[in-house]
Amino acid sequence: MSYKVIDNFLKQRYFDDICEYYLTDKLPWYYEEVVNDFDKQEKAFYFVHQVYKDHSINSSYHNPLIPLIDKLNTKSLIRIKANLYPHSEKLITHAAHTDYNFEHKGAIFYLNTNNGYTILEDGTKIESVANRLLMFDAHKPHQSTNCTDEKVRVNINFNYF
Repeated sequence: MSYKVIDNFLKQRYFDDICEYYLTDKLPWYYEEVVNDFDKQEKAFYFVHQVYKDHSINSSYHNPLIPLIDKLNTKSLIRIKANLYPHSEKLITHAAHTDYNFEHKGAIFYLNTNNGYTILEDGTKIESVANRLLMFDAHKPHQSTNCTDEKVRVNINFNYF
């Protein structure tokens, strides 16, 4: 697969529905002390909202994501997790990680435009642009960042077959 970037992935009304929950105070976020198991940076924390994991829906805020899931055309979901990275004065690049250690597909849906990005295994930087979808091999190493120009960087991570 390598990777594919699709701008304006969703129709505006579907994108707005997602943002109404995921970019406001309606969604409960949960503090994570580290961004991934390999990242032990002192200030590299973030917040998550687990939508789907272990074959079950874990959130009452999954309905706005249905048009996105349908458009991804998945055979089977593994996980859906929303990520909220608080801004800081310095851009923090998190340690490289894989989402799972078996072959599967990944997609990152960016909810807001900011100066954060995703770094793929080959060093390619995918900028955070609202309503952009990155499709990639999530079993290969990749990295995330926070942002310095907005209050938060928010994306939704999909792992699937």
